[in-house]
Amino acid sequence: MTDMAELQKRKMPLNLAIVHVDPDAFIANYMGWLEITKFITDLRAGETTVPADGKTPALTPAQLANGGVHNVANDAVFAFCMTAALKGDKAAVDKVEAALIDMMGKEYPGNFALWHFRTQIDTPITLEDFVGQAGKKMLLGDIPPPPLRAKENWSAGLRFFEKARKSNFVHEIMYPLAIWHRAKWNETLEKGIAFLKHIEDTVPVLRETLEEKRNDQPFIANILLKNAFGVDMELTEEYEGFLRSLARRD
Repeated sequence: MTDMAELQKRKMPLNLAIVHVDPDAFIANYMGWLEITKFITDLRAGETTVPADGKTPALTPAQLANGGVHNVANDAVFAFCMTAALKGDKAAVDKVEAALIDMMGKEYPGNFALWHFRTQIDTPITLEDFVGQAGKKMLLGDIPPPPLRAKENWSAGLRFFEKARKSNFVHEIMYPLAIWHRAKWNETLEKGIAFLKHIEDTVPVLRETLEEKRNDQPFIANILLKNAFGVDMELTEEYEGFLRSLARRD
């Protein structure tokens, strides 16, 4: 099959691999995802036709170097690295990287995504730079000292939230990201209250945001919105409105 049903069929196991940080499942389903997305893109552009046997064609070496394939690959690898970072699972990222290099060489599709989590970027510029550097610290277990911890968690959580919303795997990232936010802010309640700004005002707000039991995008948006003041982060009126709209539940 070479239609949208096949695309969904191939994406599902990759989704699960990203949610559960399963490197073996990610590796096993990675190439199939690149094949179907490339084929459907070419089909829509009129650059190919459906094969007589109905099977999705394998990618040629030239296609593996295609910019569109690399874009899709970078999105998938970045999503996996993000959820692995949220769990501090460096071994999972190492395993995926080694397998993809073994399969396709060091310039494998997706290598640029992983570069952000490996390289020291002293002056981050892009959203990917910021997320990769925060993720790198998570993977290495580089925990900031208590006075800075809540603020760094807030900043990293915001960057991850922004990046997740731009991914084809938004839902797969958002759930573990919500779990991470909940754990970090509960930790702040237990061990870091003294380092929050205006404790008498901010602690009740923090407790209220954590009363929400659902781990989803509105929960994260509300956490970021309501607890910015507690870690001395200023939001513009426009961005406050943006987060408020995402936090709203119908």
